[in-house]
Amino acid sequence: MKNKRFIRYYLFTCHGVLIASFYPLYMGTRVVWDMISDGTVMKENYPKYIIPYTPIAVALLVGVLVLPLCMKLFKRFALIGGSALAVSTFFALETLFEKKVVVTTAETVTKLEDWQMYMCYIPPEGWGKTVTTYKTQTPVDILMGNYNPAFKLHFYIISIVLILSVLNCLYGFAQMIRNGDKKRLKALVLQSISSLVFLGLCILACFTAFWRDGNIQVSPLSATLMAIFFILLGVTVGIYVGSFLLGKRKFVTVGISAIVSAIMTTLMYVGEMILLHGHLYSFGTGFLFESIPGIIVAPINILIIITSGCVTALIFWLIHPERRQPNR
Repeated sequence: MKNKRFIRYYLFTCHGVLIASFYPLYMGTRVVWDMISDGTVMKENYPKYIIPYTPIAVALLVGVLVLPLCMKLFKRFALIGGSALAVSTFFALETLFEKKVVVTTAETVTKLEDWQMYMCYIPPEGWGKTVTTYKTQTPVDILMGNYNPAFKLHFYIISIVLILSVLNCLYGFAQMIRNGDKKRLKALVLQSISSLVFLGLCILACFTAFWRDGNIQVSPLSATLMAIFFILLGVTVGIYVGSFLLGKRKFVTVGISAIVSAIMTTLMYVGEMILLHGHLYSFGTGFLFESIPGIIVAPINILIIITSGCVTALIFWLIHPERRQPNR
């Protein structure tokens, strides 16, 4: 009976991931076809955000397809094997797209990795303007400076978090079907919710860049969305780590997951600082939003980092199974 349930789950998961990945796979196929036939991709034919979503989609498909094999070979460490293969697939395909795909505009031919930086920074509607303003040293160019591959820290963190968190859910539920152990059920349900919401915010950012306009100081709407994004990323990673610690003492699970959550949110700020050449977006004016002397971050940034850790700590404080004292 368990084998039949597992087979149904596996087939359902494969079909679900394939259907959800249809558009990213379609985008990638179009770009590959144009590169093979024309040697370049015209800007008007370039599908928005082929990276990172096509490599992420392929990585998730690979991770799901090898699920039974990983469970057979690695047993309880199946997630490690599947995640390693998926992440390797992501980086291989991502690097291939970045280095080999070029996008042609009326003025210039640009490597895809250069477009990647612009799209992380300003809404896609400004693509044509972006190339021009970059040449003429507008405030957008001053803010960004010259292209710096180091900005990919910010970009890759988001991609890897999406891959690992989704696979954690898929492999975790598969393990529960196999062994009947539901200890991680609540954590995996919360991981599923956080991953889906985080993915939704990523997609929203892709098509709007959270309505930033190229200035260091962003609007209240942009500031709110960016704060939620950073907090949710940290919480998603915290849930990922904490889901494996539910068998430990409560303070260990709560403490480690909260610390990891805060660290990941901090790393996102490091990535943003690299992207903006030593600056962070400002959410407003006044003490709360001004950089602390000697460091780049403002009190609001520290508050966001702390909030990420506190939310994660609260989650595991509530869902951690209480240890029963043995009868004496």
